[in-house]
Amino acid sequence: MTFTQQIQSTDEKGNAVAKITIKSLKHLSIIRDNPAMDFDSSREKDQNNALAKLIGQSYTIEITPAGSVTKVIDANQAQEAVKGTSPATKTALAMLTDDAIIERHTIPAMPAKDKNKLRKGDNWNSLKSFSFGLMGSKTYQRTYTLKDVADKDNRRIALVEMKAGPTTEMAEKLHKEKEIGDFSKMFENTETYTGRLEVDLTAGKIEKCVETLESEWIAVEPMAGEINKEKEPAVLTMTANRLYSLEKTD
Repeated sequence: MTFTQQIQSTDEKGNAVAKITIKSLKHLSIIRDNPAMDFDSSREKDQNNALAKLIGQSYTIEITPAGSVTKVIDANQAQEAVKGTSPATKTALAMLTDDAIIERHTIPAMPAKDKNKLRKGDNWNSLKSFSFGLMGSKTYQRTYTLKDVADKDNRRIALVEMKAGPTTEMAEKLHKEKEIGDFSKMFENTETYTGRLEVDLTAGKIEKCVETLESEWIAVEPMAGEINKEKEPAVLTMTANRLYSLEKTD
């Protein structure tokens, strides 16, 4: 999704009311190796798709100085524009729920508001939880480190890098909210969760924020009996990727 962000007002705490206007959109969903929905607002043939009604729609949100979205102020007009029961309409409405909007516009790598003075090498932490269906839910502690502050094209650019690992914090809460399957106990799990943030300190704007989680589960089932001792064991591999990417385009 490509969108514009216009600050309409700020309060004494620095919280801003921002108007978001959707300019373009691509959506691809694949089920069992078959494309279930393939939409691109730049294609002429997709203009009658319900998702095309999102183009030009706006909603307003409240953003804190720390880059968190505290609430969705008004998304009613955009939601009214895509009402219906078709799969495309449901997909469009899912993009306009409060949870989806808050996740889309919150900058996860920004430090808390009380950590507003940082030096090279300083770090801060935050928690993030993911659900992997039958493989259960996991919580990760993300550690962000201010790696560098450099001059580039008459601007001061701050570079932040993130590395994360699983933590037991919130595990009990997740277990109560949703029953976790035992399938994950049958697998060996490896994962990589990293990120990068670039901030234009001169303009006070985010240049780029990317966070990527790559997780893989492997189960090996030995073949039973003498008749199978020369056969290779059966190997089952499953992967899950989660990507958050926000980039300033102009």
